[in-house]
Amino acid sequence: MRKLAVAAAATLAVCGGANAQSTTEELKSALDQAMRTIQDLQARVKALEEQKTKPAAPAAAPAAAATAPVVAPGAAADAGAPDAGQARAEIYGQAMTDAIYDFKKMNPQWAATLRPSQIPIFCPGSPGCGQDGQFTFSIRQSSLGVRGFIPTEYGLIKTDLAFDLFGSDGGTNIHWLRAWAEMGMYGVGQYDSNFMDISVFPNTIDYWGPPGMVFVRNPQFRITPFKQQGMTLAVSLEAPNSVIDTGKVTQVDPSLGAGIAPRNRFPDLVGSFRYEGDWGHVRVATMLRQVGFHNTASADGEPANEKTGYGINMSGTWKVLGRDQLNWQVVGGKAIASYMNDGGIDLAPNASLQAETVKSQGYLVYYNHLWTDKWSSALGLSQHKQTNTDGQFNTAFRRGSYGSINVLYQMNKNVMTGAEYIWGKNESKDGSSATDARLQWSTRVTF
Repeated sequence: MRKLAVAAAATLAVCGGANAQSTTEELKSALDQAMRTIQDLQARVKALEEQKTKPAAPAAAPAAAATAPVVAPGAAADAGAPDAGQARAEIYGQAMTDAIYDFKKMNPQWAATLRPSQIPIFCPGSPGCGQDGQFTFSIRQSSLGVRGFIPTEYGLIKTDLAFDLFGSDGGTNIHWLRAWAEMGMYGVGQYDSNFMDISVFPNTIDYWGPPGMVFVRNPQFRITPFKQQGMTLAVSLEAPNSVIDTGKVTQVDPSLGAGIAPRNRFPDLVGSFRYEGDWGHVRVATMLRQVGFHNTASADGEPANEKTGYGINMSGTWKVLGRDQLNWQVVGGKAIASYMNDGGIDLAPNASLQAETVKSQGYLVYYNHLWTDKWSSALGLSQHKQTNTDGQFNTAFRRGSYGSINVLYQMNKNVMTGAEYIWGKNESKDGSSATDARLQWSTRVTF
């Protein structure tokens, strides 16, 4: 500032006289401009000094790693399909462990469940004969499934593929439950038989459950032409299967024991009607089938024969006393044992050693009670009985009886644990019988 003032004074001295006034004005303007420049420079220096004293800004956090998407390319909606937003795939299942103690004998191949027909009667000779008492740990009820929903121009396709670990031989291996696809009223694949009412299966933890219940998952083609106002009508063609007992025929010709095999020329025809309301539901299913056999060890397949089988299954649930529920079923017919949950024969020789369809009758009645929102119990009985033919041996299955009671605790929507007492009895044609009782503790975690 001092230098600028001296310069201004020198300029005034030189210019002098007539121009003094105008020069003075110019100098004032220059001086004002210089002062503004100085003030601007001072402000910038101050800002730079303040910036040096501030703490350094923290480094930006790294971006979170992107999660891998679950992709089901085959479930993508068709171009132009209505409801394209419904396209998806769902994974579901359960991890379940059973701890079981049998007080008496059970066929060790089926130790992970109580099937009355597998309780050994004739010892020695029957599988599982030995001393009473056995402990079993099993994970066979664990399962995994995938559902798919695929919008198309013709409608929404739904698929369901699922398996558990309870092998058909009783071992721990993959056992397919469902391989099913449906669109609208049409369905095809393996699914619960149309002759079966899964809704009446009681709230138990034993895998196999009541022997007097119709229970089979069958390959089939199903049409459901009517489903509204609580009413459902369905018709299906299902995979046939004949359970054959050669009986006393093998005494006449021992070679027939190995050569006789099922022969089914036509699928089973099943129809069902269900009506449901706030009180529960009632369901009636009927079946017509042909069961047969032939001799695979002979050139012409003889001896061979075919017989007609039929059955009717009535079942339902009834809501009582608030949230409690009564489950029931009554079933009867000829050559329907292959649809029953446990035990029995479809075709066996009569007194003349000719093929005859075997009668079956079954029932179940269970009461499901809710103590609280988390505690529940199920108590009930079930039985499957056959009218044996004269051509069967005295060791043939005649009747399987079953009863159970449990206490279950639902910790949350995904975790259940509880204990169950189960009793079973196996009776043969000649009246011989054997019983077993067990305690089972199970924990199930669903997802």
